[in-house]
Amino acid sequence: MAALPTVIAEWFAAKGWSPRRHQIEMLAAARAGRSALLVAPTGSGKTLAGFLASLADLVEHPAEGLHTLYVSPLKALAVDVQRNLIGPIEEMDLPIRVETRTGDTPADRKARQRVRPPHILLTTPESLSLLLSHEDSFLLFAGLRTLVVDEIHAFATGKRGDLLSLAAARLQRIAPAMRRVGLSATIADPESFQGWLAPHGDSEMVDVIIGDPGAEAELSILLPDDERIPWSGHSGRWAALQVMKEIEAHKTSLIFCNTRSLAELIFQDLWTVNEQNLPIGIHHGSLSIEARRKVEKAIADGRLRALVCTASLDLGVDWGDVDLVIQMGAPKGSSRLLQRIGRANHRLDEPSQGIVVPGNRFEYLEARAALDAITGGELDPDIFRPGALDVLAQHIMAAACAAPFNEQVMLDEVRSAAPYAGLSDALFAQILAYIENGGYALRAYDRFKRLTRGADGSWRVSHPRFIQQHRMNAGIIVDAPLLDVRFRNGRKLGTVEEFFASTLSNGDTFFFAGLVLEVEKIEGTDLFVHATSKSARIPTYVGARMAMTTNLADRVRHFLHDRSQWPRFPDDVREWLEVQDYRSVLPHPDQLLVETFPHESRHYMVAYSFEGWNAHQSLGMLITRRMESAGLKPLGFVSNDYALACYSLDPVEDPAALFSGDILENEFVEWVQGSNLLKRAFREVAVIGGLVERHHPGRRKSGKQVTFSTDLIYDVLRRYEPDHLLLRAAWDDAKQRMTDVGRLARLLDRAAGTMLHVALDRVSPMAVPVLVMIGRERTATGTVDDHILIEAESLAEIAMRRD
Repeated sequence: MAALPTVIAEWFAAKGWSPRRHQIEMLAAARAGRSALLVAPTGSGKTLAGFLASLADLVEHPAEGLHTLYVSPLKALAVDVQRNLIGPIEEMDLPIRVETRTGDTPADRKARQRVRPPHILLTTPESLSLLLSHEDSFLLFAGLRTLVVDEIHAFATGKRGDLLSLAAARLQRIAPAMRRVGLSATIADPESFQGWLAPHGDSEMVDVIIGDPGAEAELSILLPDDERIPWSGHSGRWAALQVMKEIEAHKTSLIFCNTRSLAELIFQDLWTVNEQNLPIGIHHGSLSIEARRKVEKAIADGRLRALVCTASLDLGVDWGDVDLVIQMGAPKGSSRLLQRIGRANHRLDEPSQGIVVPGNRFEYLEARAALDAITGGELDPDIFRPGALDVLAQHIMAAACAAPFNEQVMLDEVRSAAPYAGLSDALFAQILAYIENGGYALRAYDRFKRLTRGADGSWRVSHPRFIQQHRMNAGIIVDAPLLDVRFRNGRKLGTVEEFFASTLSNGDTFFFAGLVLEVEKIEGTDLFVHATSKSARIPTYVGARMAMTTNLADRVRHFLHDRSQWPRFPDDVREWLEVQDYRSVLPHPDQLLVETFPHESRHYMVAYSFEGWNAHQSLGMLITRRMESAGLKPLGFVSNDYALACYSLDPVEDPAALFSGDILENEFVEWVQGSNLLKRAFREVAVIGGLVERHHPGRRKSGKQVTFSTDLIYDVLRRYEPDHLLLRAAWDDAKQRMTDVGRLARLLDRAAGTMLHVALDRVSPMAVPVLVMIGRERTATGTVDDHILIEAESLAEIAMRRD
């Protein structure tokens, strides 16, 4: 207590608390002028530790102006932290003002904050970037003492992290004495984050402080009442009644789902079995601000018994009355599961209670792997990559909006941000040239001439209208529109997710609304098709999904091979593996098992790589193209996180030839360029990079208008300037994010040296969960679940026979 100002020490004492070791160490680091990275479990007072030094400094050295800037990945988190910070400040009667600034903040308050800023401002990376685009940003941030980055793991490896890192570099230039503070509960490798947080990537400038471990979480896996886990499905919807019973038995429950669509389905399922009519809410990113705020207040006030939610509430929100977290479907990562489970009890000395509801037997193994990883203290590794070029272009434009800049000074500033430390002079010059005139193919158009080099060599914005244009369109998150599926006469059949549509080429076929449809063309946000009698080759359910992390995949592979683990599994899962071992083989962890077998006049090839849905989906596209070239008459493929199944009229005799590594050099390039993947990626980087506006004064462009604009520019650049900066950025996105080319390459490497091909006379037990998905795609909406159940039981009966 002696280290604290008297008023703060008395507040702790009045609460019956003592500062935790890591809170005092964070305070000591601040008083030594050191930046710090705190890794401490949920409920350990991590957020207070991040602010404690700021509160102490403002008590000991009262001053007006912005003292501390807190950056959160979520608007909801900023609002929640404001509520939990203002409470102690009011209880201590401190003259410290705390405010939020996000996209939801009214314009008049934003304007006032720039004139009379609070002592502590809570914001997001996008709002911070906009603040830095104003000419008065140099005055606003001149006295900034501390930058606090909460949930740093949610930023550092993505584009929002790139934007934040660049903003931090600019703040450091404006306020050289500024300290940086990072907070997280789930970091596997603190040293990597030290480098990301530090100026110039110098990790020695950041102290790492590790909090004491809290009570071990009480984790379990929910099994059906008959203890027979379904063969198919990924949502855990079978458990609605059992989940409702858990809600009835607890005070407040959070029900996490991996997608917004699943959250809506689970919400409806729970209401159907909610016989006691308990108050249940739903929260996800597609809901209106008003709806989200209403439900956040309701659960904070204790008026809800359960809240169905998505990643929108993964991070940091502190609702102390939550005493149970349920994860519907596989968690996809131990760090993500630990983060979500930590929302329960949110106190260090009380165990969080969490339940995982697996959707199928592979998901049971994944859930068991996640629980083992958490028990063993193993978190998912974070993969860092060079900073994105479209984000850098946006940041440079923001800086130019605030004031003219010298090229070398700006380059030095940018390189002090860790993701851009390796930026070359030549590439920086290309980025400036792109902002100056759009590039060689677009330089004739005035609307792309956003920067001008003055006689003194400095760069400045060409016209004031570009400043307004930047501020209205800045941001990293680009909405993905749905595409209307239409016949050529214009009749609309429905909508599909854009990611799925972007993988299609003319002539591809897919199941939709009970029909087999062939793609004619994609124009803007319309997907034109005609009915066909051909076999459908492309599944329609793809959507953007989380992929299982590599460390969980490794654990699942070991489960298959290590029979000493099997007694821990339910009887039906153990029997499933035993019959697989009897009928086919269970591969070693480093092997790639490929099974081939006939079924109902078709021939199937199933590869069990566990490299995630994205990599399997991409490989399915490439493999079926190779099969077609080889005359095997492929009919289609389906994939999940665990396996890829291709089916054809003729059998695959030599799988190794289909999986050869040169597929990434040949078919992969042809597929990406021939599909709409690259065009979709280009639209995102063109919007982020400022080439195309989403907003005009007084109105917002529709998704169709944005798509039309970017498609025109894309076609021009592909033809006249194929090495354009944004086309390169689009390629990076398509490879890294949309196709997961890194895991795809690992899969092919493993195939080259360890492929184990087993030819069977019928379907194997391990193939059932993925093959059932074929039936799912061939069934009209409304009868899907019944048909899948029948198909699964039929397949399972064949697969599980020992004769």
